[in-house]
Amino acid sequence: MKSVIPTYFTPASSEVWSKIVDFSPKELHLIHAVSGSGKSSLFNFLYGLNNKFSGTIFFDDNDISKFTEDEWTDIRRKKISIVFQGLRLFPELSALENIQLKNTLTNYKSETEILTCMERLDMAQLANKKVETLSYGQQQRIAIVRALCQPFEVLLLDEPFSHIDATQIQNAKSLILDEVKAQNASLLLASLGDSYTVQYSKIYSL
Repeated sequence: MKSVIPTYFTPASSEVWSKIVDFSPKELHLIHAVSGSGKSSLFNFLYGLNNKFSGTIFFDDNDISKFTEDEWTDIRRKKISIVFQGLRLFPELSALENIQLKNTLTNYKSETEILTCMERLDMAQLANKKVETLSYGQQQRIAIVRALCQPFEVLLLDEPFSHIDATQIQNAKSLILDEVKAQNASLLLASLGDSYTVQYSKIYSL
């Protein structure tokens, strides 16, 4: 990122906005952010869903503002995965169907592997329950598993544990770090303050 600033609000002093920031490959990065500082905007910029910023963002040395929709589709399928703060699950589908819907784009994991991931987060017994019947914390765990069911070079997590209890945070953290290591990928996690005892390569205040 080079001198990136949102065009629709004026950020406060930051280690990210208006700076040169390198989210290096194969490293774990924490974005500390107070509410309203623009962390969701940052992740939407990086995921190509919002282009309302000045400055330049490069991915693999390519200016993302030049990417076509087809190029973004391919990148989101193969190189960048995300857990949105708002989750963006389909409430009328079951937990397993939400995950399978993502997995069918890449056939990255078998159903057995998906259920194993769900079991690690104590969600396998709820696989066939409609998402609209689940608690928000349970939905967050489904969104996490869904994000891991694709190849990626970068995993973006926007407050992924905000409604999950301490035991399940440890389970989710373990699953995430295992998958990031297996894929030799980078992790960018946004948090309002908690670092979740992860050994980050770099920590930024937004």
